[in-house]
Amino acid sequence: MTLRKAAAIAVTAGTVLLATPVATPAQAATAPTVSAKGAFLLDNATGTKLFGKYADTKRPMASTTKIMTARVVLSQTGLDLDRKVTIRQAYRDYVTLKGASTADLRTGDRVTVRQLLYAMMLPSGCDAAYALADTFGTGDTRSARVKSFIGKMNKKAADLGLTNTHFDSFDGISTTGENYTTPRDLAKLARSAMKYSTFRAVVKTTKTVRYATTSTGGTRTYTWYNTNQLLGSYSGANGIKTGTSTPAGPCLVFSATRGDKTVIGVVLNATSRYSDAAKMLDYGFGTGTASTMQLRQLPAGAQRD
Repeated sequence: MTLRKAAAIAVTAGTVLLATPVATPAQAATAPTVSAKGAFLLDNATGTKLFGKYADTKRPMASTTKIMTARVVLSQTGLDLDRKVTIRQAYRDYVTLKGASTADLRTGDRVTVRQLLYAMMLPSGCDAAYALADTFGTGDTRSARVKSFIGKMNKKAADLGLTNTHFDSFDGISTTGENYTTPRDLAKLARSAMKYSTFRAVVKTTKTVRYATTSTGGTRTYTWYNTNQLLGSYSGANGIKTGTSTPAGPCLVFSATRGDKTVIGVVLNATSRYSDAAKMLDYGFGTGTASTMQLRQLPAGAQRD
């Protein structure tokens, strides 16, 4: 997993919000105990809270930031997912400088916006996130376009009513210490993003092989694995995004569907994020499969996040 040089933010004191058990067959009787410093679980159909722990305490969110990056891109008017984007050396230089997770996009390659979404959300490519911010921001310089894009991220947060969320980056590598959210806000953001079929298709994918045109007209093959090990491990899991940094700790935004019920959850700064997620999902579904879950293993050389 990549440790990023992000500044720590001040954490606002919060109150533990323990879910009140609901006496229905669809929910387990006892609220789970989780390692995460902050957590939240909601019913996707209604947005109703199912479980919370320090749900409104602001915390760094690492690469779960990229959910908003994708959300902003997907909400663009007249979006063409097959639009070609040329990879710039600046994107590669950035991940080298930051020691960031990467999709290993090669300078001069022409990739589609759709491919960039896979490159950002599966291996958590900060190079892909940079390319999207540069492409969909406005301005005469790259720095101006990136600043513009981050402004769009904050406007979208305001539009969605995420009052305890702020972005200072397109990928979670904070430059000012002002890249934060709360478990409740992040779950609401994820619920909004999951309304897009393209987003759902991307985040449920465990592995994808994509082909791009090189600067010399050849073809390059990219193979990306999803860093979210809950996929293929917990029955019904279908997303969403990992995140890890020194100030944020291990984070996970997750989703699962069983029958006609979908639940979305968040754990921030969790020592056992996948176990936490499985226990929270079991609570939401009224099942008891977390204790027997075997995590899908990532192949050697795959990105960790």
